[in-house]
Amino acid sequence: MRIGIIGVAGRVGRLLLEEAQAIGATTSGTLRPGSASPPPDTVAICPGLAALAADSDVVIDFTIASAVDHHAEVLAAAGKPWVLGTSGLSLAQEALVAEAARHIAVVYSTNFSPGINLLLELASRMGAALPAESYDAEIVEMHHRQKVDAPSGTAVAVGRAVAAGRGVKLEDVTESGRDGHTGARRPGAIGFAAMRGGQVVGEHTLLFASDSEHVALTHRAFDRRIFAKGAIRAAQWVQGRPPGLYDMRDVMA
Repeated sequence: MRIGIIGVAGRVGRLLLEEAQAIGATTSGTLRPGSASPPPDTVAICPGLAALAADSDVVIDFTIASAVDHHAEVLAAAGKPWVLGTSGLSLAQEALVAEAARHIAVVYSTNFSPGINLLLELASRMGAALPAESYDAEIVEMHHRQKVDAPSGTAVAVGRAVAAGRGVKLEDVTESGRDGHTGARRPGAIGFAAMRGGQVVGEHTLLFASDSEHVALTHRAFDRRIFAKGAIRAAQWVQGRPPGLYDMRDVMA
């Protein structure tokens, strides 16, 4: 199997390389424009994404949201499966990913850890079981100080899972960034709070709070390698799949 890694010199890129080589895959990669990180010695560096796609059976992408438009266009044209773990995509960018999935198989997930994807399944079930008029849903997340988007993509995914369980759209019920005299909490709202500091890999808590009880689900990631392992698992799974938009829960199933 030939695995291409976009941004192979990055923090997650290097872990993806190690995990790909651990399963015996042939690897190649590209460097992010302007990257000052030296490329790993054990991987062939391609001059651009089109060359990487031509040299790969599956391409893995954990880069930046602003590059997604270009990546979707190139990979769809190349006809190569795309494992996408980039966080912070806008609704317009997610639409471009969905458009690419009409032509290629795309596994798009904001978090490739098995634990988080189990939490997403539970979040949807709890959203359906705990009435919105009685149970307030709040999502609290913390990440390292370098993270540029808030709330995190994983937090948004948790919110979407709760909203799906309740039969509503997350955009219609989101409360985020409360500050000052905000007034009372809206009935049925799904709230978000984001903390940044240190080198926290990722912590997410989903809280359902009623007048009589609180129920909380918490996931803590201690090592980015869990994301790389999940992405390699997704790359093995997606090879040979028909065009379509998949996620990590499809892979786990």
